Amino acid sequence: MTGLTESVESAQQLTVAWRALVLDREADADVRDLPGISVRWADCRFSFFNCLTLTEPEAGADLLARRLSQAADIMRAKKHPGYLWLFEGLLDDEARTTLAAAAERAGLEHAFPGTGMAGDLLPVPDPVHPDLTFVRVRTDEHLRAYADLQSRAYGFPLAEGRDGLVGSAHWKSGMYAYLAMRGDAPVACAATVEADGRLFVAFVATAPEWQRRGYGEAVTRKALHEGARATGLTRATLHATVAGAPVYPRIGFVPNSPIHFYQVKE
Repeated sequence: MTGLTESVESAQQLTVAWRALVLDREADADVRDLPGISVRWADCRFSFFNCLTLTEPEAGADLLARRLSQAADIMRAKKHPGYLWLFEGLLDDEARTTLAAAAERAGLEHAFPGTGMAGDLLPVPDPVHPDLTFVRVRTDEHLRAYADLQSRAYGFPLAEGRDGLVGSAHWKSGMYAYLAMRGDAPVACAATVEADGRLFVAFVATAPEWQRRGYGEAVTRKALHEGARATGLTRATLHATVAGAPVYPRIGFVPNSPIHFYQVKE
């Protein structure tokens, strides 16, 4: 793992990239930057578009406890559920040891882990995979296929992914979003978008029946290649799930902060 600077960058990339995403989904989205907490909440059925994160570097145990309680109160006031993305690398040593207990007291439960990653790795070659062709998301049909891959990969009902993505103009023009096609069937997807001088990778997914074939890595490389070619950026960032964490270092990403995803207890 690297230092505090990379952890701060990782959290800031979330706040920058998600602001555009949630405002695209909902013009009245909650995108407040409060003391120590950034809210990026579209309040739609797609839970990945409902998020907030803690932002203070080297936060101690007492401050962490206050912020977790405040974050939980914000989340409870929303119509639709979402996640607190907590970047462990922003906490001091004492706060890290008290995190689980403090989250419990705030009424939050751990949903799943992740890892922030970054690297000065661009450009990357245009990928070739013997099974795949790549299609940029340009139509509503493409975007629906992209949304369905998200839902299937993460175990959401199809209607939830579609509620987040379908109808967006931003996804079809402002983002470098790609489908990996096996024949006529979309089997994986990935997107990149410019965020504060970096190329941010988001929403990588592979259909469950086509996993472990290199499809997710290939389409991620395609989104990176095309995004870098269009923007000229040289640094890329992402937030990896457990499934993706072994893949991205092969592209050149370096892990930084562990990420803890919390949700409000039922």
